[in-house]
Amino acid sequence: MAFIHGFLCGMLVFAVSVSAQRDDELAYADKVEDLCQGRPPNEYFRLTTEGDCRDVVRCDRAGIAGTIRLASVKCPSGLAFDLERQTCDWKAKVDNCDRLSKPRRVKPNFNTDEPVCPDGNLQCGNGECISQAFFCDQKPDCADGSDENACSVDEDPNKADVCNPSECLLPDCFCSADGTTAPGVEGGKLEISNLPMMITFTFNGAVNDENVRVYDKLFHGERLNPNGCTAKATYFVSHKYSNYSAVQELHRKGHEIGVFSITNDEDPKYWTDGSYDTWLAEMAGDRLIIERFANITDGTVVGVRAPYLLVGGNEQFNMMTDQFFAYDSSISAPLSSVPIWPYTLHYRMPHKCHGNAQNCPSRSHPIWEMPINELDRRDDPEFDENLTGCHLVSSCSNIYHKDQFRQLLQHNFDRHYGTNKAPLSLSFDPSWLLANTGFNDVIDDWMTHVLSTYTDVYFVTELQVIQWMQNPTSTASLRDFAEWKENCAVQGQPHCRLPNACPLETRELPGETHRLHTCLDCPKNYPWIQDPTGDGFSF
Repeated sequence: MAFIHGFLCGMLVFAVSVSAQRDDELAYADKVEDLCQGRPPNEYFRLTTEGDCRDVVRCDRAGIAGTIRLASVKCPSGLAFDLERQTCDWKAKVDNCDRLSKPRRVKPNFNTDEPVCPDGNLQCGNGECISQAFFCDQKPDCADGSDENACSVDEDPNKADVCNPSECLLPDCFCSADGTTAPGVEGGKLEISNLPMMITFTFNGAVNDENVRVYDKLFHGERLNPNGCTAKATYFVSHKYSNYSAVQELHRKGHEIGVFSITNDEDPKYWTDGSYDTWLAEMAGDRLIIERFANITDGTVVGVRAPYLLVGGNEQFNMMTDQFFAYDSSISAPLSSVPIWPYTLHYRMPHKCHGNAQNCPSRSHPIWEMPINELDRRDDPEFDENLTGCHLVSSCSNIYHKDQFRQLLQHNFDRHYGTNKAPLSLSFDPSWLLANTGFNDVIDDWMTHVLSTYTDVYFVTELQVIQWMQNPTSTASLRDFAEWKENCAVQGQPHCRLPNACPLETRELPGETHRLHTCLDCPKNYPWIQDPTGDGFSF
C-alpha cells in the first residue's frame, strides 16, 4: 500500500511538472508572438541591451506546425550588430547598442476590407485620406508621417509598372518579364548562338600611379578583341587621390570614365537616405572635376556607380535624369542559374532589391541599369554546398589562392556563356588586386586564354554594352559595328609626360594639403564638394 501511495504521489508531481513546463512553453510562445507582431521576418533585433552588443534574433516562421521561433545570430568577437544597417560592424562604428530594435514606423492603410477614401486617395496610418500622388514624395503629408514609410520597390503605391514589351522598344527602352531575355532574340532577329559574349571589367575608386601599372598590364595595345580593336574597361573615378593626367590618358586610349563620388563618405545613410542635392553635389560635381582636370570634353562621362554599392533610391535617379547621366551600375542581381541582362528603369526592376538596407528606385526613370550579377564563388560548383554570391570580385571573401581565382573567373564565364550570354561584370576595388600578389597575372593569362579560344567574346566598356543593346548585331557583323570602332586601337603619346602637381588646400578640409595632378593649369583651391572647380565658387 505504501508503495502504491508513493507511486501515485510521484505521478502527481510529474504531472504537475509537465503541466508547469507546458505553461512555461505557452507563456514563451505568447511572448514570442508579441515580439514578432508586425515585425518583418528579415529584421534582426535584440532581447537585451546588456552584454557586448553581439547577439540578435529574428522571427522565423518555419517552426513546427507553422509556429514562430526566434532564430539567433552572433557577430564575431570585436564586432557589434548595427540595428539600422542590419549587419555586423566594428563596435566603434555602432551607435545603437542601447536600443532593442529599429524604430517602428507607422504604416499607411493600403489594404482595407471596404473602400475608406475617395477615388485617387489613400489612407494614412491615423485614418486621414490624402491624394495617392503625395505618397513617397520625400515630404510627409500625413500628420503621422506614414505616407513616407511604405516606399520600397514593392510597397510604393506609385511604383513603376511591370514590363510591357509591346511598349518598351529599343533603342530607348528595354525590359523582359524576368530580365533574362537578350535583346533581339524574342523577335527572332538573333539567336543566342550568334550573340557576342561581352565581358566588362570595372574598377572603382581613385586612379593613381600604382594602380595604373595594373591597368596597363591588362589592357595593352596587343590585346585585341575579334574586331581588331583593343580590349577596353570602365573606370568609376572618385576624386580624392586621383591623378587626372592618368585619367586623361585612360580616356585617350578609349577606356570609359564614370563617376564614383567626390567624398566617398563612409556613412551608409549618407547614400541610402541622401537627398537630391547630396547626389547632385557628389556625382554631377565629380563629373565636373573629371571633365575639367582630365580635359574630357566629348560628353562621354555618363555612368554612375554608388560608393559601397549603396543605392540612393528615386532621389539618385531623379538627379541622374536631370543631369543627363545615361546609366547606373550599382544594383546587384542575386545569384541565379540564369543571369540578368541590363535593362532600363522605365518599368519595374525584374529582380528583387538585393543587399542590406538597399534603397532601390521604385518609380519609372529613363535610365539604363547595368546590374552586377552576383558571382558563384564555390571552389567546386558540382559538389560544394550553396554559398551566397559576391557582387565585386574583390568581395569574394573565400578566394585566397591563384588557382581559386582562376576557377572563379572561368566558372562564372561558363555560366554566362552557356546560358543566355548576359554580359559578365567583373568589378574590382584595385587595392585588392595590388594586395593579392599574382592575381593580376591570373587575369592576364585568363584574358589571353579567352581571346585565343573564342571568336565571339569581347572585352568592352559598360557604354559599349548599351550601344550594342540599342542596336543588337550578330557576331558575324560585329567587325563593322560602327559604335565599337571609335577609338579602336589608339596610338601616340600621352597628352603630357610631366603633369602639374598642384599642392592645394580647401576650407572644406581644414589642415589638409592635397596634390592635384593635371595636365592643365592649377586651380586656386583643392576641388571639393562645395567648390568642384577649385575657383572658390559654390556649386
